[in-house]
Amino acid sequence: MIGLEEKLFRVTSNAEFEKTALEVFEFQRVNNPIYKKYLDFLGKRGIEEVVSLEKIPFMPVEFFKLFSVKTTDFSSEAVFTSSGTTGQNVSKHHVKKLALYYKSLSYGFEKFYGNIGDYKILALLPSYLERQGSSLVLMVERLMELSKNGAEGFYLYDFEGLDRKIEEVLVKTDKKILLIGVTFALLDYAEKFKKNYGDRLIIMETGGMKGRRKELVREEVHEILCNSFGVKTVHSEYGMTELLSQAYSFGSGIYRETPTMRVIIRDALNPLETVGAETTGGINVVDLANIYSCSFIQTQDLGIKHSDGTFEVKGRFDNSDVRGCNLMYAG
Repeated sequence: MIGLEEKLFRVTSNAEFEKTALEVFEFQRVNNPIYKKYLDFLGKRGIEEVVSLEKIPFMPVEFFKLFSVKTTDFSSEAVFTSSGTTGQNVSKHHVKKLALYYKSLSYGFEKFYGNIGDYKILALLPSYLERQGSSLVLMVERLMELSKNGAEGFYLYDFEGLDRKIEEVLVKTDKKILLIGVTFALLDYAEKFKKNYGDRLIIMETGGMKGRRKELVREEVHEILCNSFGVKTVHSEYGMTELLSQAYSFGSGIYRETPTMRVIIRDALNPLETVGAETTGGINVVDLANIYSCSFIQTQDLGIKHSDGTFEVKGRFDNSDVRGCNLMYAG
């Protein structure tokens, strides 16, 4: 299985991605009992019926709340859990190899942002730090470690301390600052401090009001943050408990896929059919890094894929759980 793992990070074209995804599909069809039962229910029993990326059946993300979704039998090095209210089922993502997650994270991040060592990573993630099992917290901890930053970058509700740290980094170093924050905390910070930090500060919001503030559309949130901190755009990260890869937006809610990830839009009324570019539908995610869980996830997000390969998140299907990371409604 080492050979297939290595292929995940050697994909350089859409054709190679599709070929690798089909190999991962066959591996998971045989070795993932939950996914296999789902495929049998649909009547998709083998690779002979699945000859392209669009033909692969995508497993509903809710299965992570109901079952242990594992490809092969293994002891988990980590279990990522989603946030949820009391009495609500939460997703549990069993991670066989944290090293694989870390490789996917750094590989995808550096594709768009360059050397992690060029950044000082700071974080405002109070709601995530206050619970166990957050993949977002682990993601930020790993980025801090790779940037030689250490856990000193977490600030909870210490806005004064965060402001002092930003000023210190801007004065004493030539590093860029990446401030990763849950939306309500960034807005709280923006109310207390209005400064022109300039283009060395990158703000990356991860979505989520958690009932702490009035819901705002993405454009309103980004306008407030840009005006408060003197930045031109607000970046975003699209990820979730059930994925080991992320997509990133440099502004305006336009996301770009990392090399181990592809987004396919399904028909909102027929989940087994896909739609073309510029058509709104349900977001399906191919995540090659999910090789030991399930790489083909039918999310509850609504979105649109553009002809240049970028995508937008437009909201949620009715009656689906509100997800804290990431969903800013486009309005």
